[in-house]
Amino acid sequence: MHVTLDGRTALVSGSTQGIGAAIAAGLAEAGARVAVNGRDASRTEAAAASLRERFPDAEILAAPGDLASDEGLTEVLDRLPRTDILVNNLGIFGARPALEIDDAEWRRYFEVNVLSAVRLIRAYLPGMIERGWGRVQNLASDSAVVIPAEMVHYGMTKTALLAVTRGFAKEAAGSGVTVNSVIAGPTHTGGVEDFVYELVDRSLPWDEAQRAFMREHRPQSLLQRLIEPEEIAHMVVYLSSPLASATTGGALRVDGGYVDAILP
Repeated sequence: MHVTLDGRTALVSGSTQGIGAAIAAGLAEAGARVAVNGRDASRTEAAAASLRERFPDAEILAAPGDLASDEGLTEVLDRLPRTDILVNNLGIFGARPALEIDDAEWRRYFEVNVLSAVRLIRAYLPGMIERGWGRVQNLASDSAVVIPAEMVHYGMTKTALLAVTRGFAKEAAGSGVTVNSVIAGPTHTGGVEDFVYELVDRSLPWDEAQRAFMREHRPQSLLQRLIEPEEIAHMVVYLSSPLASATTGGALRVDGGYVDAILP
């Protein structure tokens, strides 16, 4: 299969680092014009500049703005009035006992992880439908299905994204626009190596350490190693392409078999 996104524009929210940065790179490599987003303007421009160095033939834009606010959304829309591909990657997470999560934190998680995606879909989906082509993808998590006891509020937001995805896929029915979720599993992102080495022998080489961590602390994973951000990006790039034209309203797993179920 050859995936090409020549002539298409993509926006990836929360894409200055981690999974979002890998997705932005994958889309640029496939030929898309890519807008990088982050809350901090200087970090966003630095991330965009890094992509320009890696892919000198690609057009890379910086679209800073805090998408958890109406003002931030306006900033992004001013920079990028239309897009063909929207990847809602922005998200926050953190551990807290369920009974200690107050109303303000519940609202903050919903605002950042769910409403930021809804706002962007509401802004860009009508244009996609009018043009008869578009791709919307919401980055969910295994936590949407296997709710973590220490992150109930985070899991709730990822479950909500599955519902948001299905609902907007129905809104776009028959239009040539697809809307999907990508369920990511335990991933090798910034800070994870330190976390792993807090739990396993620090003298182990990284490959052995992560496998020991998965065996001892994430034993339900069939992959038995952490997922690399680029592996999640591969799924996103495919779903962004014309090759995925018959896949919509779905929740596609890149979880290394972490979720112990045939269906999400």
